[in-house]
Amino acid sequence: MSAPPVVDLPIEDERLALDVANGLAAVEKLLRRSVESEDAFVTEASRHLIEAGGKRFRTLMVLLAAQFGDPSAPGVVPGAVVIELTHLGSLYHDDVMDEAPVRRGSPSANARWDNTVAILTGDYLFAQASDILADLGPELIRIQAQTFSRLVQGQIRETIGPRDDEDPVDHYLSVLSDKTGSLIAASGRFGALLSGAPADVEERLSRACEAIGVAWQLGDDLLDVASSGAQSGKTPGTDLREGVKTLPVLYALATGETSRLTSLLSGPVAEEEVEEALTLLRAHPGMARARAELESWVDRARADIFGLPDIPAKNAFLALCDYVVERSG
Repeated sequence: MSAPPVVDLPIEDERLALDVANGLAAVEKLLRRSVESEDAFVTEASRHLIEAGGKRFRTLMVLLAAQFGDPSAPGVVPGAVVIELTHLGSLYHDDVMDEAPVRRGSPSANARWDNTVAILTGDYLFAQASDILADLGPELIRIQAQTFSRLVQGQIRETIGPRDDEDPVDHYLSVLSDKTGSLIAASGRFGALLSGAPADVEERLSRACEAIGVAWQLGDDLLDVASSGAQSGKTPGTDLREGVKTLPVLYALATGETSRLTSLLSGPVAEEEVEEALTLLRAHPGMARARAELESWVDRARADIFGLPDIPAKNAFLALCDYVVERSG
């Protein structure tokens, strides 16, 4: 079975492009096999989001990072599957918490079945990831546990919101680092470790991947306001409708001004007012500040990538940095 499309990242080196394509196909095959159960319903529910597609962004990070060691090392593909299963399991849980009816263009598991099935399916994917991880050694188990701890703490902090004495922007960025950046950082670390890359390369890849992950999410924030919908894969203004205060919104509210925009952004935006809110927010300086923040995270990633060995994968990571900026508009 062929691998699903990943991010639209052209890889100039033909051998690297072939290695990545073969790696993606191998990950996809093992990913599907890893969720098979004697119970047909468990298999169906577990494959629900796998078959819905997705960018396999974290898998790409593992495979590119593994190029700095031996990319054919036996643990690389299983390690990528562990990362992808962890990500997918968290999506099942996210959809329950968000009461999301759709995921990747298909009914979410909680909508197709119910919340209990979705939660238990997510738990099953975490269990399957742990089973694979047990064969990869205690160091990888520890990294996964620490990553999962960050992911959960980020979700909790997002749920309860910033403390009274905490800057909302600082809170938001720290949540993104934990909730999104941590697993992408682990992707880079897994690829480096499992391929036998040097320790200093592992550290650089982990930091760079986390920064890329935060920047990617900030790009989604901008696309939700500025895009036509085709770019982001979701209807513009979705976050506004749900009352999610993304970075452009936080910057707009941080001015302390009383305006039509801040009035609209005080809570979920009514459907009939979404277009007005989008128009006002697109013209607000908060958009430029949010874009500058995204670019600062990409610059952090580039600073670590520049110090990596000069191989084709280094150029691919730099191209990914450019892509993250370009996709945000």
